[in-house]
Amino acid sequence: MKVINVCGARPNFMKIAPLMRAFAAREGMQAVLVHTGQHYDDAMSKAFFDDLGIPRPDINLEVGSASHAVQTALIMERFEPILLEEQPDAVLVVGDVNSTIACGLVAVKLLIPLIHVEAGLRSFDRTMPEEVNRVLTDVISELLFVTESSGVKNLQHEGINPEKIHVVGNVMIDTLLMQRELAAKSDVLDRLGLTPKQYGVITLHRPANVDDPAVLSGILDAFEEIQRTTPLVFPVHPRTRKNLEQTGLMGRLEGMSSMHLIEPLGYLDFLKLMSEGSLMLTDSGGIQEETTVLGVPCLTLRENTERPVTVEQGTNQVVGLATDKIVAAYRRVQAGQIETRVPDLWDGRAAERIADIMLRWHAQRQNNEM
Repeated sequence: MKVINVCGARPNFMKIAPLMRAFAAREGMQAVLVHTGQHYDDAMSKAFFDDLGIPRPDINLEVGSASHAVQTALIMERFEPILLEEQPDAVLVVGDVNSTIACGLVAVKLLIPLIHVEAGLRSFDRTMPEEVNRVLTDVISELLFVTESSGVKNLQHEGINPEKIHVVGNVMIDTLLMQRELAAKSDVLDRLGLTPKQYGVITLHRPANVDDPAVLSGILDAFEEIQRTTPLVFPVHPRTRKNLEQTGLMGRLEGMSSMHLIEPLGYLDFLKLMSEGSLMLTDSGGIQEETTVLGVPCLTLRENTERPVTVEQGTNQVVGLATDKIVAAYRRVQAGQIETRVPDLWDGRAAERIADIMLRWHAQRQNNEM
């Protein structure tokens, strides 16, 4: 079974790494890795390949940064000749970035079956580009691999054939559990002068949060209050840095006495930083999942989440964007112990389950064609 596996942005790398290992370990699977280049600088890309032990991509489309329309179009234009040359049995995409839907559309229009890992997640907010990518990718996929029970309900509600849906666990957690011991050896806390459990960590990159100066300023108001009692470490995403500098808000951050602004980190350093922190403030989807397994309190700076299991069973609170609500949630974390449990099948073996299901599915297709 020849599978083209697509990755493009930083969250994809953690998802594709365990899949490439699982495919390599199985006889009868040929895995081709295509990197679209959606995240293209070393801090956002190369370091993750090194940290996660992902083989160098067989093909790099090198699309770089652009608007949603331009980036999606470029990926489609450059991906089509790859499929025509490689003639794979399936294309596998992960997550919800532009690379996911762009490569998915090219595949299905060439009548190549599409496989979606991390299917069925819904925020029910169509203003989020990721939500549009998720919904459209699921509609055109032949196999849908789901991380949590809400995904099954969402897909069935949308009329997806239940035979296509498989609950397999979470490949992001496969990577976390595999790399946790190695990450523990990172010296990032020493380099930054941090004491375990005596600091919080920030990630902030979503357009809804960082493109509107008024929204961004309100979030910074909350950070300013929190850092008075808990030092905060902020690896600044390139998009966020650009907006902070253009709006003049960077100087305000730099003036906070207990705010540590740093460049983006590789996976192992960031995992160490996150796991030893007392608090996570984020607008990332994947970090909601990782903190659930790590037992680190997480405040999600959004009005919704497509990962409800992290709230129902994990350490996550969806706190919105209002300054007072963010600070109030921080006070709740300070005041009490958060109870948490790890969701079903988040055990480090999701990629193995996916590989086995794919092989059975491919064999059945071949039998049907005979």
